[in-house]
Amino acid sequence: MLDPSLRLTIATPALVVVDRLAILSLRAEDESGGFGIHVGHADMVTLLSASVVRWTTPDGIAHFCAVEGGVLIVSNGVTVSIACREAVRGESLQRLEARVHEARAAQLDAMRRARVEQTRLHARAVRQMLRYLRPQPTRGVSE
Repeated sequence: MLDPSLRLTIATPALVVVDRLAILSLRAEDESGGFGIHVGHADMVTLLSASVVRWTTPDGIAHFCAVEGGVLIVSNGVTVSIACREAVRGESLQRLEARVHEARAAQLDAMRRARVEQTRLHARAVRQMLRYLRPQPTRGVSE
């Protein structure tokens, strides 16, 4: 008997969020709108919008993953692979929304701290260059 499930992989540059998980169906969204994938789907490649990917496992439970864009590839009608910059997985839409907000807040905070550090280093470099370009006269040296 043929396996009636797809195999889903979702990966970011830093980690594999979902690794060859057996699923029955998947819903995603690209610029043309939402679409669904089932076993036997034609091979395809598409660019995903920043959206929530939804899938159903063989036990009937729906799962969710927020992706920040990415590429979705369907191969051989049974393998679905998603490569994206960031992915946040959640077991319900409410939890996913909270996790996305937390991840975004942490990302904004890290960016703010990096900007402050960059400004501090820039100011320090400018002060150092000014010291070399305008040397202070040394005391006790007659001119």
